[in-house]
Amino acid sequence: MKYKRILLKLSGESLMGDKQFGIDNQRLLQYAEEIKEIWSSGIQIAIVIGGGNIFRGVQAEQGGMERTQGDYMGMLATMINSMALQSALESIGVDTRLQSAIEMKAIAEPFIKRRAVRHLEKGRVVIFGSGTGNPFFTTDTAASLRAIETDCDVILKGTRVDGIYTADPEKDPTATRYDKVSFSEVFEKDLKVMDMTAFTLCNENKLPIIVFDMNKKGNLKQLVEGTHVGTLVSF
Repeated sequence: MKYKRILLKLSGESLMGDKQFGIDNQRLLQYAEEIKEIWSSGIQIAIVIGGGNIFRGVQAEQGGMERTQGDYMGMLATMINSMALQSALESIGVDTRLQSAIEMKAIAEPFIKRRAVRHLEKGRVVIFGSGTGNPFFTTDTAASLRAIETDCDVILKGTRVDGIYTADPEKDPTATRYDKVSFSEVFEKDLKVMDMTAFTLCNENKLPIIVFDMNKKGNLKQLVEGTHVGTLVSF
């Protein structure tokens, strides 16, 4: 295997499947089975999921809600998704732990770096919920931060598109995909990979990112085995 420890970043929207809102159980189970496949091979897996399928703080602000309140509501949405994924994984025999950046004793452990690393070393999939626990930070930033804190080898960002393009491929049919791009090129060309805070954290800590299509069966397994899938952002 190419990687020993990975952080998988999933968007909340990806859990919707073909629905307009909420969680598609078939998509959830598909993700769980893909994760189990690489977990069974001994890869240490940390996961961060967004909450956009349930609630987005930025949208709430646009509707007149105070941003801080909206962001905390978004963090709770990430916990709903995290609990759903935890349940799906455990239903097919995967050992998991859920840690939250906001204290929720009844449903999750608090985030403690040493404990998280120990769980990973023992072969448990660790899901990090509630973002960073702070308003004004995205789950992309949470993914970067947790990956750095737990010494992950790479961030695998599972999306609905198969990599990074010169423009939005859903809007511009002439957009072309990069196989590999450097951090400096992303800055220069203003490519949309992650929000700037998250991306800068990865850049400063020399943490590579791979953007790939999580919905294509087998992509995750191919990635951890070293096959080129999606777009690699490196140095």
